[in-house]
Amino acid sequence: MSAQIDTYLIEADELAAKLGQPNLVIFDASMHLPGANRDAIKEYQEKHIPGAMFFSIKELSDPNSTLSHTMPSAAFFQDQMQKMGVNNDDPIVVYDTQGLFSAARAWWMLSQMGASNVRILNGGFPYWEKQGHPTETAQPTPKANGNFTAAFDAQKLVPFEELLDLVNKGDQSCNILDARGPGRFKGETDEPREGMRAGHMPGAQNLHYAAFLDDEGRLLPKAELEQIINEKFDASKPTITTCGSGVTACVILLVLEILGHKNTRLYDGSWSEWGARPETPIVKG
Repeated sequence: MSAQIDTYLIEADELAAKLGQPNLVIFDASMHLPGANRDAIKEYQEKHIPGAMFFSIKELSDPNSTLSHTMPSAAFFQDQMQKMGVNNDDPIVVYDTQGLFSAARAWWMLSQMGASNVRILNGGFPYWEKQGHPTETAQPTPKANGNFTAAFDAQKLVPFEELLDLVNKGDQSCNILDARGPGRFKGETDEPREGMRAGHMPGAQNLHYAAFLDDEGRLLPKAELEQIINEKFDASKPTITTCGSGVTACVILLVLEILGHKNTRLYDGSWSEWGARPETPIVKG
């Protein structure tokens, strides 16, 4: 059964009306691809939504992993959230400076770690500014440690070995959806990470995350999301999502959850792992 879209998204006007509420947590979860020549932390320091803290996807990822953005342990994530003053029942809003890009990863991380009330700002910071809502440069300091309790179900991730086996066997029992752009998927453009092989996994389907967004970086209406999903693949099958480093794959997961498709998993290593390992099959075109 599909959910109301406002369970997952908050509009700029609604968030503006809630600013200053004592238990409201706002996270700027912006990040940029290598080579984008943008500094998300510097941009946050220059201006952000009043009261927003910076949610560093990199710093909140597994500190022991050689990959870019893999899920940390529940204990590590819990400690970081508590230091930021987050409590179990706090309403949380996440956004980024591209409309909808990395905010979906923050939503997924928080939700999978046990946060029960997380929403994404529809249209992100660009739409917030376009609507004339306030910004600030001051960086809030948590008054006290929070009581956030994290618990993570590792079954929401697909291990590398399992995915490699599925691909090598040509197993068609599940969808593999790649959220990267068509050029990267086809191997026609270089990967943003130096030295990475280009192309895609055999059997994967390309579903660029931007297909779900309008020209202002806002999520399309629910009926249009459903049409895209139904045209692209068989949503009754289990679905694995992947991308460059586990970030925009979460946009697909967000859409599938809104539409009521729960049998989903994330390949957290994504192309930063698959494209770097010598034993993985890769196709182009």
